[in-house]
Amino acid sequence: MPHRTFLWFILPSLVAMILFIALPIGSVIVQSLFVEHTQVLIVSESCGPFGCTETTSIDVQATAALQAAEPLGRFNGLGTYFDRNHLASLEVSQAWSSSASIGEFFSRLTNLPFYSALAFTMTYTFVVTPLVIVLGLFIALGVNSLPQFAKGPTIFVSLLPMIITPLIGSLILFWMIDARGIIGATLQTLFNDGSLSLKASPVLTWITLIVYGVWHSAPFAFIVFYAGLQTVPEDTLEAALIDGASRWERVRYVVIPYMAPLVVFIALIQLMDNFRVFEPIVGFSAQANATSLSWIIYNDLRGDTQQFGSAAATSVLTILGVCALLSPVLIRTWRDFNRKRA
Repeated sequence: MPHRTFLWFILPSLVAMILFIALPIGSVIVQSLFVEHTQVLIVSESCGPFGCTETTSIDVQATAALQAAEPLGRFNGLGTYFDRNHLASLEVSQAWSSSASIGEFFSRLTNLPFYSALAFTMTYTFVVTPLVIVLGLFIALGVNSLPQFAKGPTIFVSLLPMIITPLIGSLILFWMIDARGIIGATLQTLFNDGSLSLKASPVLTWITLIVYGVWHSAPFAFIVFYAGLQTVPEDTLEAALIDGASRWERVRYVVIPYMAPLVVFIALIQLMDNFRVFEPIVGFSAQANATSLSWIIYNDLRGDTQQFGSAAATSVLTILGVCALLSPVLIRTWRDFNRKRA
């Protein structure tokens, strides 16, 4: 294809990527270098027969004028990235120098808000992603082996978790594990403990969120793998069957290698989605026991005191984290592509 024709072909997509991806990311990076103006205070002293008292009030006009003069806020450079709510460079160095062991260091590190959120985000990502891939593949293999009349209803039921809005799905499960819900009440009956609660324990909260993540995302992997199974060459499978290969051997040596590109595709999508986990935390009201990087952004932007600079800094760190996660997969895919071309 001539270069000029190729340029005109990709121009609409290129313009859309610049307008809706590059410019917003650039805007977030710029905002992360600024912090909100402090309010201008007026201290007045009033004296009476029993002494003098000082009162403090906000100068609304002066504060508004300051915000109008510098709408982005006060320039802070990289200060927001290294404060206590983010990378916490000072606190990390103090924890490293005063900790007696690596375990104690990580324990103190996870007490900081950013690292606590990062710990859950990484755990969620690296547990849910492989479980989704494995479970989705097994469901696809199982459905593919069903009789034709049973495939339609089974596929419909299997896709229900993906059809439900994530926030609604997490709320439903949240009500089910409540002490008055079917799961919570059943567990209390089985263990004969009326105070047993899945919401009170941080470990059980993490497990519940991970289970929900697998339940919600597995249908996506299933439908992709199921579509891929329809394209597996029948001749190759028949040849393996004639050679005496068992069902597991046919799956291991024929189906899985053929579906490897789909595994990479699902892994990329799941890594991006899981690293931005947010809805389950809100739906389960789990912020006391589990927070994520996306939840920190949400927390900075809600309420009366919105911290745009802090939210922007966390957004940039989240983007960098996603890029770091995707880099090994993309590099390996690129090398495999070049090897096949050679």
